[in-house]
Amino acid sequence: MKQYRLYFLLAFVSIFCAISLKAQSLEEQFAALPSVKKVEVLEKGEFEAKYLLWFEQPVSYKDASKGVFLQRVFVGNVCTDSATVFVTEGYGAEYASRDRYRDELSRMFNLNNVVVEHRYFAPSAPETVDWKYLTAKNEARDLHRIISELKSIYHGKWIDTGISKGGQNSVIFRAFYPDDVDITVAYVGPFCRGVEDGRHEPFIAANGSSEADREAVRGFQEEFLRRRATIQPKLDSLCKANGYEFRIPMEEVYDMCALEFSFAFWQWGMPVERIPSNSASDNEFLNFMNAVSGPDYWQVENPHAPFFVMAAKELGYYGYDVEPFKDLLTIKSTKGYLHKIFLPEDAKEVKFNRALSRKLDRFIRRNKCNIIFIYGEYDPWSAVRAGDKHSATNHIFIQPGGSHRARISTFDEATQAEIKGIIAGWLYV
Repeated sequence: MKQYRLYFLLAFVSIFCAISLKAQSLEEQFAALPSVKKVEVLEKGEFEAKYLLWFEQPVSYKDASKGVFLQRVFVGNVCTDSATVFVTEGYGAEYASRDRYRDELSRMFNLNNVVVEHRYFAPSAPETVDWKYLTAKNEARDLHRIISELKSIYHGKWIDTGISKGGQNSVIFRAFYPDDVDITVAYVGPFCRGVEDGRHEPFIAANGSSEADREAVRGFQEEFLRRRATIQPKLDSLCKANGYEFRIPMEEVYDMCALEFSFAFWQWGMPVERIPSNSASDNEFLNFMNAVSGPDYWQVENPHAPFFVMAAKELGYYGYDVEPFKDLLTIKSTKGYLHKIFLPEDAKEVKFNRALSRKLDRFIRRNKCNIIFIYGEYDPWSAVRAGDKHSATNHIFIQPGGSHRARISTFDEATQAEIKGIIAGWLYV
């Protein structure tokens, strides 16, 4: 009976919205918002209409002399009286410009879909980058400013959500502004406690389908390192052909690819059957390594540079266990690799501050904010998941055998129905 009632409500909202949408120009309403400097009409895709809004944001919320920048906000409109999904992207949001894009929650419940590109990710960045103002708190303020203005147009409930760093960002936003949204659905969001947290390495060693599968992964890493003499020249040629530049010698790039392999393999849920056997050729080994954890990840020109700065400052990251491979590596330790390999020269002095980590830990344990956390069982980021000590209003779902690709739709039908039921209860009560 509850399920039929939900379908009736959705049908009623859709009909009501179709009538009311014609009453006023939505484009004009967006253009009238105080911080919106430009409105672009996009291909509507699955929505009634779709727009790109450019919000003017201060670089510093304390010092107006630092200037402003424009932040991209994509809006997929269903109805201004419907609930809205607020995607707190952790990186760039170019994907949201595609006419086929729609967030999982927006599609499931036929809701409006707003996507906010994270500050400092091009083109949502100031002309002159000052890393001092790239903070979680400032990004939360950006989101608060945007949602506060959009609420004058969209009058229903709000769900903030995101994937990976975006999932983390959805909880960060809620920790700073708990009343800005009604529901949070955080997908595979990590909550690290340090630059090299320390919980990922033992997780990888102990998790991941079976011991035989974990041995197969380690075996590939070892064999790749043993073949250095013949594969290294091929890797070097590949990097040269693609114009990759690095802050470390090529021998260390080779080492880092091998060490990163197990993390990337389990993160993306690669099939163990695809791992080349020891009888495979050097080209097969290199091609598979390149497909899972290629050298492009380590290059200087990295579009994710703002993320690495934030990881070094307050979000944290992961380390590597070199002990199993110490006789095959040219390096003795990877300690400090984030600063050494990823950080721009003007961010090298950044030091980690645990204040945000502590704030999030307290918030997750004590909040009363209707949060759903979703993780994959074998995803290394699950080593730093929200955990079992959480508020009674939170729900944690871990997809058995799942990876970083875990979504509501990747669970079995019974669990999907359970998750949808929880969200519907929050949405329509």
